[in-house]
Amino acid sequence: MTDFARTKALFHIPKGVIYLDGNSLGPLPLAAKARVAEMLADEWGEHLIRGWNVAGWMVQPRRIGDRIARLIGAAEGTVVMGDTLSIKVFQALAAALDLNPDRKVVLSDSGNFPSDLYMAQGLVDALGRGLSLKVVEPEDVEGAIDESVAALMLTEVDYRTGRLHDMKALTARAHAAGALTVWDLAHSAGALPVDLSSADADFAVGCTYKYLNGGPGAPAFIYVAPRHAEAARPVLSGWMGHEAPFAFDLDYRPGRGIERMRVGTPPVIALAALDAALEAWDGVDMTDLRRASLELSDLFIALVEARCPDLILATTRDRDRRGSQVSFRHPEGYAIMQALIARGVIGDFRAPDAIRFGFTPLYIGEAEVRAAVDILADIMANRLWDTPAYRRKALVT
Repeated sequence: MTDFARTKALFHIPKGVIYLDGNSLGPLPLAAKARVAEMLADEWGEHLIRGWNVAGWMVQPRRIGDRIARLIGAAEGTVVMGDTLSIKVFQALAAALDLNPDRKVVLSDSGNFPSDLYMAQGLVDALGRGLSLKVVEPEDVEGAIDESVAALMLTEVDYRTGRLHDMKALTARAHAAGALTVWDLAHSAGALPVDLSSADADFAVGCTYKYLNGGPGAPAFIYVAPRHAEAARPVLSGWMGHEAPFAFDLDYRPGRGIERMRVGTPPVIALAALDAALEAWDGVDMTDLRRASLELSDLFIALVEARCPDLILATTRDRDRRGSQVSFRHPEGYAIMQALIARGVIGDFRAPDAIRFGFTPLYIGEAEVRAAVDILADIMANRLWDTPAYRRKALVT
């Protein structure tokens, strides 16, 4: 049984704060402060450029990718770190389309994160050749998979509502129709059990600053199924993805396997912070995590519905179809969230009207959930959100 009291002690949560926004940015792992300081002083400071060899900076993306692979049901040597999630979406989708050249449709859904859709639209526009992006409602995805689809591109957990797609079933349906799959794990890696191998996924991508607690702007990861590893063409043919970067050839030759999905110079300081953050996952059983997360979100839903009747549940009640976040709707959702934050309960707002809360058992328990609902109920009952200051939109919501 996973000891969540142990994991909670590994994070810095500011005094007086109930942090229910780890689905957007994880809190600071205490080990990351020391690791980054050590990297700056002992590695960069003392080794200078020698750090690429002496401190192992060059192999960080693959080594840390293997640590994440354990959390997403992937084999060693199939995950590599680097760049941003948008870049990794572009890479994975481009490779999938190249492997399926006779098909013309990228299929996605309206619950996908907008950035993924932007990247897909930009890619199909750039490639031309009659490609198009087709976006349907989440419940209509399975029925829209047909022989025209080259790639099915979905975010496993809807960023707004927490709705969870059935990765295994949809991947099987896509393969039966001759399509490949690209899964975005931004809201599922570290939030629930993921098994890319069992699901037979073709490609997957994800960020590490949410449930994996890698810090703001932490690097993304990409997964390529072993069967595609030597055939997937890296459209972004960067220096670090070359078979021999320091041969300085003028012609590009892709690296072996997942190494070809590297693009630019790895963000060494950010990877040091992420490496330390991943230590919190040592000894964590993902089944235990999922059970605890569902218990916390079930409790939150029940308490909010009992005490805050003006808030409308936007997340499914079916716990098997839910990720690790819960959203409620209200026309004044933004102001309500600002009032909550002012009282020390940190969630976030997603347009047009959703207040969103993440439940991460690594550092959140029943006491925090009950205390958060007490504050939310007070804000709603006494309309404490109803001030001009709380309606004033900040740059980041």
